[in-house]
Amino acid sequence: MGSGIVAVAAATLPRGFPGLAAAATVVWAGTALLLAVLACSYAGQRMLRVHAGDPVLAQFFGAPPIALLTVGAGTLLLGRRLIGERAAVDVDWVLWSAGTVLGLATACTVPYLMVTRHRFTPDAAFGGWLLPVVPPMVSAATGALLVPRAPAGQVRLALLLGCYAMLGLGLIAGLLVLAMVYSRLVHHDAPSGAVVPTVWIGVGALDQAVTALGALATAAPSALPAPYARGTAVAALLGGLGIWGFALLWLVLATALTVREIRAGLPFAPTWWSFIFPLGACVTGTSALAARTGSQLFVWTAVVVYVLLVAAWAVVAWYSLRHATVRQRERARR
Repeated sequence: MGSGIVAVAAATLPRGFPGLAAAATVVWAGTALLLAVLACSYAGQRMLRVHAGDPVLAQFFGAPPIALLTVGAGTLLLGRRLIGERAAVDVDWVLWSAGTVLGLATACTVPYLMVTRHRFTPDAAFGGWLLPVVPPMVSAATGALLVPRAPAGQVRLALLLGCYAMLGLGLIAGLLVLAMVYSRLVHHDAPSGAVVPTVWIGVGALDQAVTALGALATAAPSALPAPYARGTAVAALLGGLGIWGFALLWLVLATALTVREIRAGLPFAPTWWSFIFPLGACVTGTSALAARTGSQLFVWTAVVVYVLLVAAWAVVAWYSLRHATVRQRERARR
């Protein structure tokens, strides 16, 4: 999902740059291959039940559906140059359907497990709690790309309305979790170590809502009557601006906590990938507002954040590869 958003964000930038589309297509292709390899590897381990019983690892069940949805959107936005329009649409339908079903199952199942089986201390809330409820918002944003390609009539209308319902599901649930995370931050010791990067997930959840509002408003005229279609455009602009402002506040808070922890010594952990998707969602959300307003402020903000996204992705990918190499050598010695 982290590498996938690097490719998708490039395709949504309001300002193009020479060679960027080709580079993004290469990243998408590598991510699609990696997704297939990791999915097969995880299925072969048969660790689903074990991870579901762990109160921390269970939260990360939200990552696979987001990965499916992100790679699917990249297939439609970038992959069609390689495999053709028809094949790209078909692949996106498959990945979007699988990611949506898995994401809805995660959004329902993980909270149920948290209520009935897992036990938490008062300071247990962390940004990872957002991961199970974010996938429906990603489904809403990526599903908007498929709305104009769905059969006209009731099927297209149902898809659009379903995407709005999933946006509401993810946004409201996400705001509830954000309130719990904020309460934990102000009532207990500041997070440290590998937990700090997960604070950034709040930025991703909020900006994903902005992205979904913009994408759905663009798709709405093909399915809704004119008065309601115009209403979706108003909601995308005014609602998107309000949520984007809140996301900016959370971004400042997450940045300050991260800088504080870097000074203390931030050790590498897989949670470093929590920096990447939120920055990518910030790019897509800002790009959506730039396209709707024509404001150069949003255009250049999206470009600057994308540069930061690529730099962060390169650093995290390098550390991840080095960490994986070291672990592989240790296993070989055993």
